[in-house]
Amino acid sequence: MKITALIEGENHLIEIDGTTATVDGRKYTIDVSTPEPGIVLLKNDGRVYEAVVTPDATSGENFAVAVRGSSYEIKVTDPKRLRTSGVEQEHGDGRAEIKSAMPGKVVRILVDKGAKVAKGDGIVVVEAMKMQNELKSPKDGEVVEIRASEGETVNSGDVLVVIE
Repeated sequence: MKITALIEGENHLIEIDGTTATVDGRKYTIDVSTPEPGIVLLKNDGRVYEAVVTPDATSGENFAVAVRGSSYEIKVTDPKRLRTSGVEQEHGDGRAEIKSAMPGKVVRILVDKGAKVAKGDGIVVVEAMKMQNELKSPKDGEVVEIRASEGETVNSGDVLVVIE
C-alpha cells in the first residue's frame, strides 16, 4: 500500500508491505498493534511508540496524531486519487460519498439503506493497518446506497455508502 501523508506542511511518501514500512526511502521493520480504538502501538528496533490517533469527523483523510508529547495534523492521500478532480467530493446539498481513505476491511456498517442520518453520525467502520476507523456522515441526509458489506476488503477511494 502506498500513501502520501501531509505532515506539518510537508508531503511524505509512505509504503507499507507487511512488517516493512518505507518512509521517504528509509526502511523500517515495524510491528503494529491496536490495543484499543484510537491507540496504536508501533514497535521498531526494540522501541515501542504509542500513538493516539483521532480521525477528523468530516473526512476520512485527516487525522490528529499525538506521539511522545508532540501532536501532528496529518492528511493521508492515496496517490492515485491525486489524479482525480476534487469536484466530485464537494457535495453541498447533493450527494455525499463516504469513501475508504485507505485499503482495509469493512468491520461494521452502522446504518441501513433509507436511514436518516445527521452530520457527524457514524456510518461505517473500516479496519486499516490494524486500526479501526469510524467514517462519519459529512451532512444531514438519507442513506440511498450501501455499496459495501461487512467483512469485505476495500481499496482506497472505494465508495462505501452514498448519502443524499
